[in-house]
Amino acid sequence: MTTLAIRQQLHSYLEVADDKKIKAIYTMMEDEIKERAVEYTDDFKAELDRRQTAYKNGKAKIITAGESKKRIQKILKAAGR
Repeated sequence: MTTLAIRQQLHSYLEVADDKKIKAIYTMMEDEIKERAVEYTDDFKAELDRRQTAYKNGKAKIITAGESKKRIQKILKAAGR
């Protein structure tokens, strides 16, 4: 079974599992879950909000994924990679 299939089955199971089983699974994984949890600072959240607003208002300077890839490749080539 692929990892993707396992993820999908676990997700489906968690949607219908009883509270006792959910709590047991969480207890087993709690430390790892907390280690991977990302907490953003208020300044970072404000910056994300500012950028989203600029994007929605058409004031943000954006490039396509293809252009981004070209720029990265150019930088890597210049760095000898």
